[in-house]
Amino acid sequence: MLVKIYGSAIHGVSAQTITIEVNVDTAGVGYHLVGLPDNAIKESSYRISAALKNQGFKIPGKKITINMAPADLRKEGSAYDLSIAIGILAASQLIQAENISEYIIMGELSLDGGLLPIKGVLPIAIKAREEGFKGIILPKQNIREAAIVDQLEVYGVGNIKEVIDFFNEGVPLERTEIDTRKEFQESMTTFSYDFSEVKGQETAKRAMEVAAAGGHNIILIGPPGSGKTMLAKRVPSILPPLTLKEALETTKIHSVAGKIGAETSLMTVRPFRSPHHTISDVALVGGGSYPQPGEISLAHNGVLFLDEMPEFKRTVLEVMRQPLEDREVTISRAKFTVNYPASFMLIASMNPSPSGYFPDDPNNTSSQMEMQRYMNKLSGPLLDRIDIHIEVQKVEFEQLADKRKGETSDEIRRRVLNARNIQQERYLQYDIHYNAQMGPKEIEKFCGLNEDSLQLIKTAMEKLNLSARAYDRILKVARTIADLEAADNLSTAHISEAIQYRSLDRDFWSV
Repeated sequence: MLVKIYGSAIHGVSAQTITIEVNVDTAGVGYHLVGLPDNAIKESSYRISAALKNQGFKIPGKKITINMAPADLRKEGSAYDLSIAIGILAASQLIQAENISEYIIMGELSLDGGLLPIKGVLPIAIKAREEGFKGIILPKQNIREAAIVDQLEVYGVGNIKEVIDFFNEGVPLERTEIDTRKEFQESMTTFSYDFSEVKGQETAKRAMEVAAAGGHNIILIGPPGSGKTMLAKRVPSILPPLTLKEALETTKIHSVAGKIGAETSLMTVRPFRSPHHTISDVALVGGGSYPQPGEISLAHNGVLFLDEMPEFKRTVLEVMRQPLEDREVTISRAKFTVNYPASFMLIASMNPSPSGYFPDDPNNTSSQMEMQRYMNKLSGPLLDRIDIHIEVQKVEFEQLADKRKGETSDEIRRRVLNARNIQQERYLQYDIHYNAQMGPKEIEKFCGLNEDSLQLIKTAMEKLNLSARAYDRILKVARTIADLEAADNLSTAHISEAIQYRSLDRDFWSV
């Protein structure tokens, strides 16, 4: 008897429905699995056999042929165990199968028949709804993630016996429903860190506010213990809240990477990713034999923090150039190409020298050659893509001992939101959302300069030997500073402050 059962495969951050055809033939004996399965799927026969035996069933001693269509698409992982097991029972007429084709069925089996969680549940559920399936049957650990999708029946099961009883005897499964919008609204402003906890560093906090308001990349340069990491960790608390669309995009990526916890349904706050400096190129940008999203995609719609940036391998840093410009990553293989979104805000930090101190600090023991070698770890083209360079000075004792609380993240966030709203209206007719995304046409249209501002930026360009890209960065940052003041036109004050945020372009760093 032939039975068709449905599962799903992940391709990039989307899903594709897989038809699992199970044919049981009384003439002959054997187990044949075809349709480009990987080793994890080929090994499923052992897990399925043990799981069914421990639940009072067994794989029949007949010729079983299983085809996973489309046959030219490679299938990966152990998530098809439950689909194949139910297909075998239905094709062997050990259970009823009248409505089996109405559901997507996925799950990894343990040997006692229990179900283990799988990756990529959210895109699978979205695809199931698109293709008109009645419901989806998944391990219990994944149900909150799948229940984000409305107009789809979501059933979480802990054991294969529950699925068998559901189809064979009509024993109902418990349906999971979540009010996505309510849950999203309740937890979208919950943060672990607040800017009120930061002592001193008013200049750095102002730079962080400008960076958040315009979506600009920023690098913090300062000695150890000056608060660079502390400042970076608090940036998500002043960024605009995720929209529901952004939350779904972000959750899909983390779902595919298997980073969603059992208690999490929808990601409600912007991600903050801080990879260690020993990370490889592939782990940062994504890829591998079976492509997976990298750290820059996991930071999509959020923050990627590179602590002690010069300690990262140069090749790792250089592969970020294209994603910083294009805001997506393309992984190309011989037979397929995968695109992962990578629209993130880059925050980097570094010491001013190998010894950890600024060149003019008496404690600095680094030679001129050591300083130059240290600075050369960051290429000019990469630094050009970072809009704001800010020096973070060490905090004095008086500031640390001051009991007064600083400005809260909520207060800063309100100003950031006002600036973002201005940008949102300005770019309604364009395919961009904030100032950092402006191209040459938008810069020319929205960053007009008067004669004094033009002369000021010309002097800075000549003195600092800035590139054309750095010139564009200054104008973008100046536009953001003007938006924070709700000013229509750029002034010399806006240009002057933006130039101050190009610390690494100064001769001071070329000793």
